[in-house]
Amino acid sequence: MRNGVLLGLAGVLALVVACSGGVVPNPGANYGGRAPLAAGTQDANGPIVSLPVPVARPLPVTNAAPAGLRAEVDRLIGEFPGKAGAAIRAVDDGWTVQRGGALSLPQQSVSKLWVAMTVLSQRDAGKLRLDDPVLVTTNDLTLFHQPIASLVRGEGYQTTVMGLLTRALTQSDNTANDRLLRLVGGPSAVRAFIAEHQLGAIRFGPGERLLQSGTAGLTWNQSMAMGRGFEAARARLAPEVRAAAMQRYIDNPPDGAAPLAIADALARLARGDLLSETSTRVMLDTMGASVTGRARLRAALPSGWTIAHKTGTGQELAGRNAGFNDVGLLTAPDGKRYAVAVMIGDTRAPMRVRQQLIQNVAAALTGGHAGGTVGEDASDG
Repeated sequence: MRNGVLLGLAGVLALVVACSGGVVPNPGANYGGRAPLAAGTQDANGPIVSLPVPVARPLPVTNAAPAGLRAEVDRLIGEFPGKAGAAIRAVDDGWTVQRGGALSLPQQSVSKLWVAMTVLSQRDAGKLRLDDPVLVTTNDLTLFHQPIASLVRGEGYQTTVMGLLTRALTQSDNTANDRLLRLVGGPSAVRAFIAEHQLGAIRFGPGERLLQSGTAGLTWNQSMAMGRGFEAARARLAPEVRAAAMQRYIDNPPDGAAPLAIADALARLARGDLLSETSTRVMLDTMGASVTGRARLRAALPSGWTIAHKTGTGQELAGRNAGFNDVGLLTAPDGKRYAVAVMIGDTRAPMRVRQQLIQNVAAALTGGHAGGTVGEDASDG
């Protein structure tokens, strides 16, 4: 694990808990290291197909995977009515259980993980600080779930890098995430992080606005970010145009990733292989403060288990969903850790069936029971 100053747990939690009422924590100057950051902007006109993915670096295997868990995951994914995959990686023992783990499935907001890790890697390199000020203006607004939009008035909303990171990971705020993406240098910077760390079959798309407009069959215009402008423009499209665009996305998602690659990346994050000790703790504690996915992985956790996770939810058209995910690090009462990725890439199954698949995979690992279904809203993406 790289050298770093390990923050006290109470101090870190104070930084990462998502605040209500539009208040974002200011972490102060405890993360150290300031250096000028070159202004990077996202190439809005570039292709949305990401670069070829590198080969992942394998983790050691020290124990055999439980046969019962292997059989249950195989059954759950095999019986699901749609395209899905799941992977469980034992961080401390090294074994892997998977079914459909090599499929390239839409990440949707799961991809916010790679933006956050790129931010923290630049913090480790001294290129930015988490308490650096950042201005969010109306030109930064995106679409769908963006609670920060209510705070952007007049000349803009002043926050910090850590404030944006907290909103992106705990609330799945699309505008906060895209503002961080521009700050670190755009999609090419995130792809460079993925390649440098050999994370394997993980693609990173063009950012929220271009990804979602392309999936819907629209050409992005910034006026769509105001109110429900995007939804109104999408509703005016002919059904066959939307259907063709969604099919193209499902066939070749520019944000596609393999559940196996995500589980391995999360395992390596937990082992301190990707970031400094302090940045690793910030990343995991912020993921642990997430308020999304009430009826996904966390619904099947027995008492004593903890979770640090990120959900992702794609668009729907005529009952067809393209992307319904939850990935995270589950920690057992004995301290053993498990990286879990359950991803649904294409299905007409109702939400409760999708929720139950994710819960049942978690329950197979934890010995818990799948929880009741609950409604989900945009904040669960």
